[in-house]
Amino acid sequence: MIPLWSRAQQQDYRSRVRGCLLGGAIGDALGAGVEFDSLDKIRADHGPDGVTGYVPAYGKRGAVTDDTQMTLFTVDGLIRAHVRQGTGGWHPPTDVHQAYLRWAATQRDWGPDERRRDLGWLGREEWLYARRAPGSACLSGLSGPDADRLGTLEAPKNPHSKGCGTVMRAAPFGLLLGWEPGLVLQLAIECSVLTHGHPTGYLSAGALAVIVHSVLRGATVEEGVELALGLLAERPGHQETTAALRAAVAAVRAGEPSSERVAALGEGWVAEEALAIGVYCALVAEDVRAGLLLAVNHSGDSDSTGTVCGNLLGALHGETALPADWVAELEGRGTLLQLADDLVLELSHGAELHGPTAGPAWRERYPVG
Repeated sequence: MIPLWSRAQQQDYRSRVRGCLLGGAIGDALGAGVEFDSLDKIRADHGPDGVTGYVPAYGKRGAVTDDTQMTLFTVDGLIRAHVRQGTGGWHPPTDVHQAYLRWAATQRDWGPDERRRDLGWLGREEWLYARRAPGSACLSGLSGPDADRLGTLEAPKNPHSKGCGTVMRAAPFGLLLGWEPGLVLQLAIECSVLTHGHPTGYLSAGALAVIVHSVLRGATVEEGVELALGLLAERPGHQETTAALRAAVAAVRAGEPSSERVAALGEGWVAEEALAIGVYCALVAEDVRAGLLLAVNHSGDSDSTGTVCGNLLGALHGETALPADWVAELEGRGTLLQLADDLVLELSHGAELHGPTAGPAWRERYPVG
């Protein structure tokens, strides 16, 4: 549960949660149309400044990818974990794993199976049943005869994978404001190994969660990075993630922000590069618009780097700092806002929502039995 605050503090927290989820989705949508293009091609197609707003992807402007889809299901799993806590059961990775299995079903089914009572409201959102270039490790870790097995640190799924599919969905763990940073890191790691077992993959996801968590607590992004570095130093196999974060900070001090400095951090296809690019662009951003455009105009995984940068800038500044024109055209905006508000409600008023005297509505939205 989050601490008891004044009304103004609660409103600020809700704004930052909304900002984190909406900002990540906006960054995702900005990068979706150029995800597989080189910077030269982006500039040739869209002008010398590259993309300056949404470009068509998947048949529409403002379309999101698997990054936002999996982020939504991460939040759904975290809400259900807290609902289940009230029944005496408590193992969040299990609930997040079940949520990811429901996401995997959206990648192969035509639409929601109304016979499945476990879908909850999110699993019945028809717009989510769309295949948006999902990562191979995410799919393989959640399908086949081994799908139901819970990946663990001792026996992770895809032990050699450190693709960015683990970091692009990790920001929601940082929204658990009442948790201590070390526990946020641990939970993000345990939910990363459900699909990605390489230490660099799951530690990069944990680092992003810690930075988001720090920002929500009032720190700067750079202070969040320093805290993450301190926690990473205690973990085996942290060297690649640590080096990537240090490179991002060094790039800030090297001079004016540029696409060339982004390129020096990598292309973002692997977790530590997506983390470094997203962090760098958030650190140098004059405002949300400038930071996100820098994060997607490069040769590489533009939607994932945009997602990470948007998560950080949204958490830092809140929803009202997001460009209104991008918010208005964003696919799934209503779902994102509803899920953000539900997370805040669960963390602040869970006992009222599903306690002994509560009605059935919340448990129907987030079934755990």
